[in-house]
Amino acid sequence: MSSQTTIRVMSVEDNPATRVGLVYFLSAQPDVQLVGQAASGEEALMLCERERPDVVLMDMRLPGMDGAATTAALKKKCPEAQVIVFSSFGEQPMVEKAMRAGATSYLLKSTKPQDLIRAIRTAHAGRSAQSQGPQ
Repeated sequence: MSSQTTIRVMSVEDNPATRVGLVYFLSAQPDVQLVGQAASGEEALMLCERERPDVVLMDMRLPGMDGAATTAALKKKCPEAQVIVFSSFGEQPMVEKAMRAGATSYLLKSTKPQDLIRAIRTAHAGRSAQSQGPQ
């Protein structure tokens, strides 16, 4: 990856342990800059306007606004941001709701780390990557 292309990523995750894991993982990627972390949809909307991320990792189950509602609102405020839903729940109605809200991709938290970073790079390039589930 070229050092000129830094992908600005924001994480929206209410689970502190998952948030910490994402910070460590994303910080180790040479082409990724973590520009913000939000624990709720409302916080994500404020951060998005200020930080203008390229890619947003979005949990589906959040306090207050859920991930789909947050995604829809975020796409209105920051239409250039690509949203990757990163969830423990892979039920088809939840996936469809997230995609209708404007998500680029839907990944399960059981996704391998190398597949997560590949999905971030793919979303940054404007393409979709879907989870294959645990392998």
